[in-house]
Amino acid sequence: MVISDGLFESRQNISCISISKRRSNKQAEGGTALAERPTETTEGFTGSTEELFAEINRLSAENRANPDREAERRILMLRHLAGLRLLEANGNAPSHPDPGKADLPEGDPLPEFTRDDVSPELLRAGILRDGCVLVRGLVDREAALKFADLIDRSFAEREKQDGGGAAEAGYYEEFQPPAGPVGVRPWVKEGGGVLAVDAPLLTYEMMEMFRDAGLPELVKSYLGEPPMITIEKTTLRKAEPHVPGAWHQDGAFMGEVRALNLWLSLSRCGDESPGLDIVPRRLEEFVRTQSEEAVLDYQVSQSMAEEAAAAGGKKIVRPIFEPGDALFFDDLFLHQTGSDPAQPKPRFAIESWFFGGSAFPTEYKPVAV
Repeated sequence: MVISDGLFESRQNISCISISKRRSNKQAEGGTALAERPTETTEGFTGSTEELFAEINRLSAENRANPDREAERRILMLRHLAGLRLLEANGNAPSHPDPGKADLPEGDPLPEFTRDDVSPELLRAGILRDGCVLVRGLVDREAALKFADLIDRSFAEREKQDGGGAAEAGYYEEFQPPAGPVGVRPWVKEGGGVLAVDAPLLTYEMMEMFRDAGLPELVKSYLGEPPMITIEKTTLRKAEPHVPGAWHQDGAFMGEVRALNLWLSLSRCGDESPGLDIVPRRLEEFVRTQSEEAVLDYQVSQSMAEEAAAAGGKKIVRPIFEPGDALFFDDLFLHQTGSDPAQPKPRFAIESWFFGGSAFPTEYKPVAV
């Protein structure tokens, strides 16, 4: 069975969870999930954390003027080391922004916002009411289309390497973090993805897109602490129409975390290529898995997803996304890849989970944003 959504990358972390309150899950997990920081190696950085971020910014600025593959590799490693330092500095008690400060309109089925509309308060209000926030044009359309081409090239270069050839520098180079090996690559590939860190050129360009969209500041204000992505769960996607989705809530296999997901479309999807099927309401519990056709321990059946939507007076929705459109949601959101074998094109997207260091998933390795 081949299922998209990148869920295979987390198979080793999945537990079978039936309907349960989030607070019960926290008790079952033994409290907040905190990742331990491995010791830095000689590849590290001897300056302060402030100096480390300054060096990342300096190298990034230089690379804008004079792109260099070695500089992009160095930036990626420094971001990983910065993430390890942010884990060491965790333990604070951050808070989410006040959702009452947002003017949240009704929508049919969802309200739509522009990049200029979005604030941390609006993100929180939308997630607490609708389960997600739909943002049109978060990223410039041409930049999104260009990045889709880079992803397609990255997939081709991986195939070349897997066939015994040499991949083009920057497009596919398996990242080796000092924290230890990365074991999810086979699952990510089978699920229709490339780990972002395995393409240092693309990771650099992705971070530049995030910077231009104001994402680091937005996510920091939402989480209440500096955001990090992860090596294992920041994925460049190419979803083929013939590959089915699987209803799921990511929190079912993350443990108790502080998280915000950015799902960024890089091509038109939902009609001519696979999009997302979503339950457009807030869920405060995990929906029962492994019922009816849902055979995998993290999978929610179609009828259970329909019931979850109907309980809030909603129906399942498959929005149409244009290149650069985005959906924000957290770890309780119920969704799946919405595919149809009759669709003529693959869909390109970035799935990027952001985490705060105070509740970081134990099985993942950090990369500072």
